[in-house]
Amino acid sequence: MNYLKTHIILITKFLCSLLLFCICTNYVSAQAPVKEKKWNVLTEIYLLFPYMDGETGVGNMIALPVDASAGDIFSKLKFGGMLYVEAHNDRWAITSDILYMNLNQEVTESTLLHSGTVTAKEFVWEPAGLYRIASFLEVGVGGRLDNIQTGMDVRYNVLPAGTEEYSGSQSKTWFDPILIARLTADIKDKWLFQFRGDIGGFGVGSDLTWQLQAYAGYRFSKLFQLTAGYRILSIDYDKGIDKERFIYKVDTFGPVIRMGFNF
Repeated sequence: MNYLKTHIILITKFLCSLLLFCICTNYVSAQAPVKEKKWNVLTEIYLLFPYMDGETGVGNMIALPVDASAGDIFSKLKFGGMLYVEAHNDRWAITSDILYMNLNQEVTESTLLHSGTVTAKEFVWEPAGLYRIASFLEVGVGGRLDNIQTGMDVRYNVLPAGTEEYSGSQSKTWFDPILIARLTADIKDKWLFQFRGDIGGFGVGSDLTWQLQAYAGYRFSKLFQLTAGYRILSIDYDKGIDKERFIYKVDTFGPVIRMGFNF
C-alpha cells in the first residue's frame, strides 16, 4: 500500500496549496459585490482511469486479490459510465455522482489459486447536500449507495496434488452515510480548482469508506469547462457468515478527466 500512501501525501500537499490559495482568493473576493442568489446547474460526463487494489470474496471461499491497472480494466471492461450533476447557488449545492463499471478479470496464479476469472459489477450513487460557510469552503452530508455483484469461477490447488473447482456469485446493496468537506477557488471565473474529501460508513454499511478528489480546470465559455485531476475511493465491507459472507475491500484510484456543461 506504499503507492496509495504516496498518492495521499501528494493530494495532501495539493490540499495545503489550494487552502492557501483559497484564503487569498477569499480576501480578494470579499471586496467584490455579493453574487446574485440564483441557481445554476453543472452536468459533467467524466472518465476515470482506475487502478484497483484489494480483495473480494463470497461465501466460504477464500478472499481473492484484486490488482488491476487502468490498462487491465479497460481491456476487460464490458461497460462503464460516469455522470455528475450539481445544482448550486451562492450558499447551497445539491449533488449527484453516479459511477458504473462491469469488469471481468483473470485471477493471478499463486500457491492457492490455479486459474479462473472474477467478475464484478459496481454501481455507486452518491447524493449529497453542501452548505457554504466561507467563499472557499463548503461542508455537508450525503451518502453512497453501493451495489456490488461479484462472481467467481476458479480452480484452486489442493494437497497432495491436484485442483478443485469453485463457482459462486453474490450481490450486495448497502448505504454509507458520509461527511463531506469541499474547497473551491477560481481565477477570474476561468481557472477552476477544487479539493473534496469525505469519510463515512461507520459500520452502518461499510466498516469504513473514504474518498479524496483533487481537480484543476479551465472554463472555455459560459457553457463548457474541462477539468482533470485525481480520485481515490476506498471501501471496506465485510459482512455475513458462512455462505452469506460478502467481502469487498477495494481501493479504486487514478486520474480523471471531466467535461462539464453549465446551465
